[in-house]
Amino acid sequence: MTETQYLSGNSRGTFMRQDTAVILKRFYLIEQASIIGQAGWLAEIPYFEMKTLLPKMLWEEAMTADMLRKRVIELRFPSRMLEIGTDQPLVDYIRSCYLAPNAIAYMMGLSRLIKPALRSAYQTYLNVADEIGDGPTYRFLRVAIEEKSRHIDTLEKFIASVIGDVPQEEIEQADAWIQQQDLWLQKVGGFGLEAPNAITIEPLTHKYEPAEVPAREESFHKVRFYWPDIVDSTFPYGNGMQLQLRSAVSHFNEVWAVETGGFILYTFAEELGWSFVFDAARWVYDESRHVRMGYDRLVSWGYEDHELPLGTYIYDSSKGQDPIYRLGMLFYFESKNIGKKIDRIKNFERMQDRMSQHDMDFDWADETIHTGYGKTWLSEVLKNRGQDPDDYSHVKNECERLVSKVVESVTEQEIDEIKQIASRMITRQTQ
Repeated sequence: MTETQYLSGNSRGTFMRQDTAVILKRFYLIEQASIIGQAGWLAEIPYFEMKTLLPKMLWEEAMTADMLRKRVIELRFPSRMLEIGTDQPLVDYIRSCYLAPNAIAYMMGLSRLIKPALRSAYQTYLNVADEIGDGPTYRFLRVAIEEKSRHIDTLEKFIASVIGDVPQEEIEQADAWIQQQDLWLQKVGGFGLEAPNAITIEPLTHKYEPAEVPAREESFHKVRFYWPDIVDSTFPYGNGMQLQLRSAVSHFNEVWAVETGGFILYTFAEELGWSFVFDAARWVYDESRHVRMGYDRLVSWGYEDHELPLGTYIYDSSKGQDPIYRLGMLFYFESKNIGKKIDRIKNFERMQDRMSQHDMDFDWADETIHTGYGKTWLSEVLKNRGQDPDDYSHVKNECERLVSKVVESVTEQEIDEIKQIASRMITRQTQ
């Protein structure tokens, strides 16, 4: 009787299709929870640089998470379920990081715990998985590793640049919290290829709530209303150089839109699901680009931070209100102003202001996308509430009322202050 002989395999058979899907689903759940937390913290982080850099990070991570999600669905076909299941301790751990005691602590949590742990997990996976069988994953995880390294470097350099101005009490709180969260990460088993330990994350004491009052650093001129025409109908929007300044200041003040976008991403993530989170991450990132456009133009014209007015009135108008009005605010202001931008693009072209023309041109393209986001997701929220998804006029009207109420609360002192700021900015150029 002859003995049957078989050819030996090699290390490429480490993970089968379903094994791979389980691991990638775990990575997706961690990325998703981290994205939601970063968005929720945008209003509470005072630093202008981080308000405009963190959105890019969370958008890049949303791109990674989306690829992970699609890959899991491909591998699990025909099933489209992405249940949390045994990965709940990891999701709970990320959510516990939302409860950082202050902004420095939260940024340290990102740069020293969450992002390094994910980067390490991705590298470990690529070291043992099969590049032939799972080639699509190889490509986007390599990109994700590069991005994580850049995120960590950016955060650490920024923390080092501001730590000297942070109160000692906050630094001590941050250090103690990081040590605690590091221990819990070890207890849960880290972000790896194996299922986490089945433990309850004790630091998850309550649900994090985004800031209703945005934190702002002291380097800018903090005001509620960032240009006189908002509160004084006799002050012209302006032509020529005044239009250039007004447009740049308006772009710069879209910080409120970054903060609002983060607020709604965090608040509606569970209700509206991944497709909304993915769109909202792009929305937040685009708004941060608009902010940088305005700031870059103002700096190029010679202005320093302390000369620039940074307002809050639109963000303030939704304080204590149903979050649907924050979503409505973004949608309302996107759709309200989009028609004016074509004329401004032409005006800047006539002025031979290529930079303002360029920025407004790209802004216009972004806003057409955002109007679609607003219609889609506001309609979805209304439908979930049993209301007509095609009639959001009452939301728009309430947004107008809320903003008008804040504008009507302006004081003579505030009007004088913003007029002086604007006059100094205009005078600087005329001289």
